[in-house]
Amino acid sequence: MVKKPSVDGFIPRRSPGAIGEYHQGYTPVLPAPVSEASGLKRAETKSAPVLAASGQALSRADVDESLRQIDESSVVEIAEKRHKRFRRRTAKRPVSSRRKLVKWLVIAVITTMVVFAGWFGVKVLLAGHAVFKGDFFGILQQRELKQDANGRSNVLIVGTSEDDPGHQGATLTDSIMILSIDQKNKNAYMISIPRDMEVRYGRSCVGTGNNAGKINAFFACSNDDFSSDSAETERQNEARKFFGDIVGLDIQYSVHVNYSVMRDLVGALGGITVTIESRDPRGQMDANFDWKCRGGNAYASLATMKKNCPPNGHFIDYPNGPVTLDAEHALYLAQARGDVENYGFEMSNFDREKNQQKIIVAIKEKAMSSGTLTDIGKVMGIIDAIGKNLRTNFDTSEIRTLTSLAKDIPSSSVQSISLIDNQLVDPSGQPRAGLYNFSKIQAFLKKRLSTDPLLAEGAQVTVLNGSGVTGAAQKQVDTLADIGIDATAGNAPSGEYSANIIYQLTDKKPATAKKLTELYGVTPVTTAPPVTVSEGVDFVIILAPPTKSATP
Repeated sequence: MVKKPSVDGFIPRRSPGAIGEYHQGYTPVLPAPVSEASGLKRAETKSAPVLAASGQALSRADVDESLRQIDESSVVEIAEKRHKRFRRRTAKRPVSSRRKLVKWLVIAVITTMVVFAGWFGVKVLLAGHAVFKGDFFGILQQRELKQDANGRSNVLIVGTSEDDPGHQGATLTDSIMILSIDQKNKNAYMISIPRDMEVRYGRSCVGTGNNAGKINAFFACSNDDFSSDSAETERQNEARKFFGDIVGLDIQYSVHVNYSVMRDLVGALGGITVTIESRDPRGQMDANFDWKCRGGNAYASLATMKKNCPPNGHFIDYPNGPVTLDAEHALYLAQARGDVENYGFEMSNFDREKNQQKIIVAIKEKAMSSGTLTDIGKVMGIIDAIGKNLRTNFDTSEIRTLTSLAKDIPSSSVQSISLIDNQLVDPSGQPRAGLYNFSKIQAFLKKRLSTDPLLAEGAQVTVLNGSGVTGAAQKQVDTLADIGIDATAGNAPSGEYSANIIYQLTDKKPATAKKLTELYGVTPVTTAPPVTVSEGVDFVIILAPPTKSATP
């Protein structure tokens, strides 16, 4: 019977027991409950839940329970699938033999690099400790070099041959050089001191008993023990003071090298290139080292010598221009001075000094080149050469500053100051001012190394009197001397001079040209003067009569 709607419009719900009338004779099979011990594991049966036993009506509670079990079964299935996927992702895959090999190769390379870096660092530290003063941690700093009143750092460099077996006079410093560095303006001067210059030692020298003699004997004067570090320190301390007094400079640093440094450094660098600049068109040749061409046979034929030392059988034999030197040739060129059959060495020791300076500059250029700095073999060779054979009073905290200066100062800014070319010493190496008189050398270097560009240029001026007034040229010489310009007086060729004339013979001394222009009121000309002047003269001034041209 159909029920009628109630007053509120809704039809009353059928009796729960009536639902079962459509399921008469059907026996429901319910799923087994999920075991608590199995977690998310489903019951073994996957049959869909059935409703009720045959002949029994299905209540609302039975339906809800069946639906709940269906939902739980779905949750278990989803969770189980996710768990299986997680296990598949986290399961370790078998590693192939190739991958294992690559892995161990990478580990081996990294380990080798770490060990090598440690060994390299220790080697550098040990070499630095042997060469420089101070402790290992100083290398982490970058302290500026000590300076004199002109802002320059002056380094005494002396070379001996005590490491060359059988060499006579092995403790004599046949190479004596001063390197003056301007850290701010990035320039340097190299000054060689003649080894035969006579000096007073100020004491009785060890081994000789003399208190005067050649300057190259002084280094070993205080202590001739070359196997002791304390003796080396004593020698360098006294040498800096002694040589500084000779040239009138405050020398803060010193470096002592031997033959092995030159040989090993050039060898580690793979050779260097220098330019031979001889007054002889053939270049330079010194037969003093031809014994190296004989191959150990004192009676070797000329053909054998030419074969060993092409093209002419001489070990030191170079044309003018750039030449490449290996370690042995660099070492013996630094010693060559033409004391036997030779050409191109007519100035003997002074030519040797110039070659030594060129070799030092060439070593600096090659050592600072990118090719060298990236070649670990060359770097290690340099470290070994320096660590074994060089001693100095530089501190470890100044190493980085030295390296920076070596890179930042171009070779074109490293100038040579020749004492003989500037008429300060005679061909025998003695001061032109007189024996033991170093006043002109000191005055000259004081000007050249001054911070005043006018003094630093050290121009040479000749003043010629064309005014007709007696003593006019000498008066101008005295005036120029008061402002630091060296000048000499003379007479101008006969003729009429309408105005003062300044002849400029060089373009390398602009400060002097500017000052002379201010003093005499005329612009220098670059034409040749009407007279022959001495070598080294930079300016010639011809004075006109006072009524025609004003003079200072």
